Amino acid sequence: MAENRDEKFRYPLRWRLMDAAEAVLDIIWPRRFSAWTGWVLLLPAILLVGILVLGLVVIADSSLHVLDRSTFLPSEAYTFENYATIADSATYWRIFWRSGLGALLTVVFTLILAFPFAYILVRTRSALTRKLLLVALFLPFFIGQVVRAYGMLILLGSNGMANEALGLIGVEPLRLLFNFPAVVFGLVQYMLPFAVLMLAPALTGIPQEIETAASSLGANWWRSLWHVVLPMAKPGLVGAGVVVGTLSLTDFAMPAMLGGGSQDFIANAIYDQFFRTADQGLGAALAMLLVLLGSVLVAIVIGLFGAGTMGMGARK
Repeated sequence: MAENRDEKFRYPLRWRLMDAAEAVLDIIWPRRFSAWTGWVLLLPAILLVGILVLGLVVIADSSLHVLDRSTFLPSEAYTFENYATIADSATYWRIFWRSGLGALLTVVFTLILAFPFAYILVRTRSALTRKLLLVALFLPFFIGQVVRAYGMLILLGSNGMANEALGLIGVEPLRLLFNFPAVVFGLVQYMLPFAVLMLAPALTGIPQEIETAASSLGANWWRSLWHVVLPMAKPGLVGAGVVVGTLSLTDFAMPAMLGGGSQDFIANAIYDQFFRTADQGLGAALAMLLVLLGSVLVAIVIGLFGAGTMGMGARK
């Protein structure tokens, strides 16, 4: 009987394909090199990071040359004059302050909105609801930031839907665009999917039985959320906050389109120096300060709250 079963057993095609792939891989990368497999897998990422570092070195070098106004070319001499110009300029201090405040507010509002979305996405028992939420989550990625910004220009304009809705209740048209709240609103709308994607894995890792146990001990839903779920979701909140904060700090399109040129962030100032005034040295100095500011803020957050989602699974 056993021989009959072996004769009837058909080796699945996918197993044959996997065996063939393994044989080819063994020819390309013999087993004796297996100790180096991890480094080989890291090689593309290391190459990309190396290119990024090389670009930063070039920008750092460019930041130490001032623009020669007689030739409109960078001077040969090395100097910190570009950094001194930025330090003495009240305009650039305002831009740095506006960028930092905008990023902070974006992080706060985005996390407040993203947490319930991610919680319902993870906890709902309805497959249809989960699919609809996933569609709503990924749909913005197919539109693009610039198109979304144009959409908000239409919605929030003087004759847009928002002002028309206000007009129905007797409110005069408001200036909803080309100010700081409009930029923050646009950034929150843009960053929301990123935050949900960072929060969902952290919430998935919290067993629902823990909330059930808290309820059985007398905690209502709010106390369970505050004392159990939120502390356990801290890695996701930290990871989402870091991603949203760094992306907001370096954003260009939203301040340019929704700020109307009066609410520039650092990226807009860098663009102006590189492509409008042709002062590459000053633009490079702003870029280096932006990298430094972002690195310091991320280091402070990780130092205070840990690596968040990015550190999940690490050995303690």
